[in-house]
Amino acid sequence: MPVTLDAHQLVVAISSRALFDFEEENELFEARDDHAYMDLQRQRLDVPAKPGAAFSLVKKLLAFNAEEPRVEVVVLSRNDPISGLRVFKSAAHYGLDIQRGAFTRGASPWRYLRSLKAQLFLSTNEADVRTALAAGVAAARVMPQSARASEAHPDELRIAFDGDAVLFSDEAEQVYQRDGLSAFQDHERAHALHPMAAGPFKPVLQALHRLQQAQIGSMRVRTALVTARSAPAAERAVRTLMDWQVEVDEALFLGGLAKGEFLREFEPDFFFDDQAGHIASASAHVPSGHVAAGIANP
Repeated sequence: MPVTLDAHQLVVAISSRALFDFEEENELFEARDDHAYMDLQRQRLDVPAKPGAAFSLVKKLLAFNAEEPRVEVVVLSRNDPISGLRVFKSAAHYGLDIQRGAFTRGASPWRYLRSLKAQLFLSTNEADVRTALAAGVAAARVMPQSARASEAHPDELRIAFDGDAVLFSDEAEQVYQRDGLSAFQDHERAHALHPMAAGPFKPVLQALHRLQQAQIGSMRVRTALVTARSAPAAERAVRTLMDWQVEVDEALFLGGLAKGEFLREFEPDFFFDDQAGHIASASAHVPSGHVAAGIANP
C-alpha cells in the first residue's frame, strides 16, 4: 500500500534558502554559474549550513511530533540534487526530522505543492510564491536577511499575522486603496457584524489553532494579529475570528504605526504581511515573509 501524508497533518513546504543560510553560495547561483554553485556545495557537503530565517519556525513545528506525526516539513527547492544532499545532511545535524524533498535545479518547484497537499509554502523566490498563492496555497517570500528569531521561548511557537489580504480577504483594503481611510472606517463600521471572507492564511491559522488545542507535550503555540486597523475597524476583525471559532492570543491594532518595534517585543518565530513597507519595518527585528496577495500586490 503506498505511503500517504496524513490528512490531519500540517504540511509545510520550504525552500532550502529559506531554511538555511545559503547567501554566500547563492551569489554564485545568481551569477548564472550553477556548475560553480554545485561545486561549492559539493565541497561543503559535510559542513552544516547555518540556520536561515525560517529555521526556528521549522524546528518548533517539528517539535510537535514528539507523540505522533502532526507536522510534515518538505524541502521544495530550485536547488540541484547535490545541494539537496547538503540540505538533508544539515537538517540531520540540527536534529530536524526532514525526510522528503524535491530539488529541481532552477525550475519552479511549486507544481509539487498539490501532490504534497501542502498548506504553507515558504520560499525566497517571489515568482514561486505568487504562483502558489494563485493556486490557492498560503505562501510567503521569506526575507533571507531578516533578523533571526529570539531564543527566549524554546517551548513556544510564536507566529504573528497581518489581517487584511493575509488572514482575511482584501475586500476592505480595496476600499481603503480606492477611497481613503475615512471611507474604509465607514465601510468597516457598517459591516462590523458581517464576517470577512477568508484570506490565504486562514487555513494556516486554523492548523495552528488545532496544535494549540491539542496540548502536545511541553510545546505551546502563541499567535498574534498585528494589523494597521484601529477602532472602529478593529471590531470586524475580532468578530470574524469569533465567527471562524479560531482564537489569537494577542491582537495589536496599531492604526498605521510601524509594526517592527511591536513585533520585536512579541518575539515571533515568523511574521506574515502583505505590505512591503511593513515587512521592511518588521524584518529588521524578526523573521518575516511577504505575502504577495491582494490589491497591494498587483
